Amino acid sequence: MKVSVLGCGRWGSFIAWYLCNRGYDVCSWGPEDGPSYQILKETGANAYIKLDPRITLTCDLEEAVKRAEIIVISISAQGLRGFMQKVIKYPVKDKIFVLCMKGIEEGTGKRLSEIMRESGISSDKIAVWVGPGHIQSFVQGIPNCMVIDSESEDLKRVLADDFRSDLIRFYYGEDLIGTEIGAAAKNVMGIAAGVLDVICTPLKGPLMSRGAREVARLIKAMGGNELSAYGLAHLGDYETTLFSPYSNNRMYGEMLAKGQRFDKLAEGVATSGAMLLLGKKYGVELPITEVVHNVCYSTDGNDELRCREAISALFSRTPKTEMY
Repeated sequence: MKVSVLGCGRWGSFIAWYLCNRGYDVCSWGPEDGPSYQILKETGANAYIKLDPRITLTCDLEEAVKRAEIIVISISAQGLRGFMQKVIKYPVKDKIFVLCMKGIEEGTGKRLSEIMRESGISSDKIAVWVGPGHIQSFVQGIPNCMVIDSESEDLKRVLADDFRSDLIRFYYGEDLIGTEIGAAAKNVMGIAAGVLDVICTPLKGPLMSRGAREVARLIKAMGGNELSAYGLAHLGDYETTLFSPYSNNRMYGEMLAKGQRFDKLAEGVATSGAMLLLGKKYGVELPITEVVHNVCYSTDGNDELRCREAISALFSRTPKTEMY
């Protein structure tokens, strides 16, 4: 079966490598002027994987889209809507789309599968692939568990069964809303964890508990199953995001608290604003998310002091029952 992976950055290049080793005929696409594509083209490798000679590397989007039966997308979540306007210029009616990114659209609060449907893709052709795991660990042969979810029961089962290996054990998702919101929200909690690594590491335990509860309330209000917050897409990904040195979002928070600049993509920054939009829409209080958003976007005063004041503000809130 032919698969095209659109996006050849850190995660996209790993997916191409992984699916090639699963026996798929894989094409890896990246924009010609993109640094990730240029590095792979010139050196045949990046910091994470060596490009398997069986993988077709191209910057021709038309070629990548037309050849594939399954199209995996791994780009910045905030760029999905604009990117899909390019993709749908080619015949895509019968193709399966798998989203391998985590985020909520800033300004609209739309989940990524909703953006796909608004781009004209049928819901029974859309799946999401999320959960714990860093490329640096996978390429060392360290296994992990992930989840594939879709509104189509048949699609998620076929993909999970076909993609699974000794390296990744896939579970069938049961709640697309919860899976997508949970996966996106864990990046917000990752930023909070990075801040705590500088200011007060012991609070990372309470962050795990209160963060998951906060996300569970939002998922429930949106019509999903609040238990999804405690599944692989959110709580199951906490070790990878809240504690790992490989997490961009955790590192963003750490460097923010130190007053330093982090130049890589941290999806949790934009997601924090999108979550607050959803919280307002559905009447759900999101105190941790609000604090993360405020410290990410505020430029007033010393960065570490601002982060300390934000934590103090959380502690000064009116007492509530734990599971309110």
